[in-house]
Amino acid sequence: MKIEVFAILKEYFDKEFEIKDPLKTVEELRAHLAFLNPESSNVLKICRFAVHDEFVADHYQLTGSDNVVVIPPSSGG
Repeated sequence: MKIEVFAILKEYFDKEFEIKDPLKTVEELRAHLAFLNPESSNVLKICRFAVHDEFVADHYQLTGSDNVVVIPPSSGG
């Protein structure tokens, strides 16, 4: 599955990368990303995940061909 991250998450991961592990849900993906880079775990807890350009819940069922975007909260004005 292809992963794309934005903003502060680029300090912890490449902007785009692939995960080949058989992860079943967004919740498992979130935990796996925190495992890969434990320093990112606090940010990952508050991120939203989108699959194929649609925001999804933690229980969303992933497939190996999904394109997942991880979006941290942002502020601005």
